[in-house]
Amino acid sequence: MRKADRLFQLVNIIRKRQPITAAELAQRLEVSERSIYRYIDDLSLSGIPIYGEAGKGYSLQQGFELPPLNLTLEEVEALHIAMDMLARTTGFTEGSAGRSLLSKIEAGLEGISFQTDDKSVFSMVELLDAQQKNFWSVLRRGIKQRTVINIQYLSLDDAESVRDVLPLGLFYWGGKWTLGSWCLLRQDYRDFRLDRISKASVTEEQPATDDSINLNNYIQHQAPDNTDNTLSGGTN
Repeated sequence: MRKADRLFQLVNIIRKRQPITAAELAQRLEVSERSIYRYIDDLSLSGIPIYGEAGKGYSLQQGFELPPLNLTLEEVEALHIAMDMLARTTGFTEGSAGRSLLSKIEAGLEGISFQTDDKSVFSMVELLDAQQKNFWSVLRRGIKQRTVINIQYLSLDDAESVRDVLPLGLFYWGGKWTLGSWCLLRQDYRDFRLDRISKASVTEEQPATDDSINLNNYIQHQAPDNTDNTLSGGTN
């Protein structure tokens, strides 16, 4: 990462987390505390109003705003590719939000005009059909609200089951999405392939589970498993 980019990132972190210590900044940027002190000096010399308070950390002067966003043409092209793939591989809400974000970013750019005719890289595959896009958004809502989702699921051996699950995360495997969850029936972590779900609805039920049932513990629990089995969608 270029030093200028790292300094920009540093200012953004301070804006969002202020006050924040040098140790926390070093951890977030994966550099030494000595480097953070040098970066702070560089920013101060360039006129960025950063001040430190003993025992609390660094903050920015109230009312400080960064200059207008300035991206290269290559960065804008990367955004277009990413948002195009987002719209074709996730839910309706997320695709719409991505396009809106891209429009806002382009409106604030200085000196760059990017036309549709300029595109040379395209995402042509619609990974999810309309029903699956709706399910994707339902599952995201359940994850954010930590709410039980009722799903109807068809396993690879065509066994149909109805489950109440606590959704924890959505994982993309380069062709398939899987839902990582806590199954209330099995009282264990389970994976469900999105394209094998035939119904999904939010129950508004808050599960009677403790805080140890979470995304980090799910990932640790699944880590020893063969990812091919997860992708295949086998679940009990």
